[in-house]
Amino acid sequence: MRWRRLAKLHRETLHGYERRLAAIGGEFRRIRECAGLPQHVAEEAESLVKRYFDLVAGFPPEVVAVAVLWTAAKAAGVPRPLEDFLRCSKASERRVRKAAWRLKEVMKLGRRPIEDYVKTLAARVNLPALVVKRALDILERNRRVLAGKNPWVSAAALWLASFKKLGLLKALAEAAGTTTASIRNAAKRLRV
Repeated sequence: MRWRRLAKLHRETLHGYERRLAAIGGEFRRIRECAGLPQHVAEEAESLVKRYFDLVAGFPPEVVAVAVLWTAAKAAGVPRPLEDFLRCSKASERRVRKAAWRLKEVMKLGRRPIEDYVKTLAARVNLPALVVKRALDILERNRRVLAGKNPWVSAAALWLASFKKLGLLKALAEAAGTTTASIRNAAKRLRV
């Protein structure tokens, strides 16, 4: 009886950090069992929460649990679709994606370097190595513009490096899976 009272007192006197970790831990267990994840993924997720607690502190525990488990599953090599996790939780998909995006940005998970995009696009449209080198120089000078951008910036740098060669813009747009207008808009932000 005495131990129960002490346990209850301990639960009630947890400070904010410990209380949030306990709530997130409960969500971890529930979601892990529902989604059928291996134990090592849950352990990785718990370590991620402790390591990046300040980053996800503004989100509710169920959102944090889903986002971290989803990210940990990807990092551990057992990726699952987000819907599997959302089926087990009442968290909104938009908030989960936002929390997971923050984690992935800090962890540098699953992001290819922009140089790989440039080389891939150049190979698809048969551009010479000199143009690729010039495009990489343009991108190096414009590192601030690159934050969060995709193949548009790479295609724009290649287009600028080829001195806006006629016909190349359309080929780059097809290779990058985008429109010519988005490449032109990205090229306007790049300083040559």
